Amino acid sequence: MKKCYFGLLLLLTLSAYGQDTTHVNQTLPAKESFKLYPNPATSNVVYITTAKNGLKDIVVYDVFGEIVLTDKIISKSLNISRLVAGVYVLQVTENNDTMTRKLVVK
Repeated sequence: MKKCYFGLLLLLTLSAYGQDTTHVNQTLPAKESFKLYPNPATSNVVYITTAKNGLKDIVVYDVFGEIVLTDKIISKSLNISRLVAGVYVLQVTENNDTMTRKLVVK
C-alpha cells in the first residue's frame, strides 16, 4: 500500500512539474530603472531615479502602514529629514506607474 501511495505522489508531482507555463515578454522600463539610493540612508536626502525622471508623487509609509511623508518632486532628491530612524516603505508614482521600495533610515 505504501508503494501505491508513493507511486501516486510521484506521478502527481511529475505531472504538476510538466505543466507548460506561458511567459509573456513585457518590458517594464519604468520599474526596472527605478533606483533608490543611498539605502540605508544616513543623511537627510535620498535620490530617486527612474527611466523618465519626470514629476513623481512620493508617499512614505511606516511599518504600521501609516503615511508619514508625502511629496511631489521633479528632481532626483527627496528630503527625508523629518523621518526618524527606522524602516519605511517608499511608494513612487510617475505617469500612472507605481513602484515601491523598502527604505531604511539610520
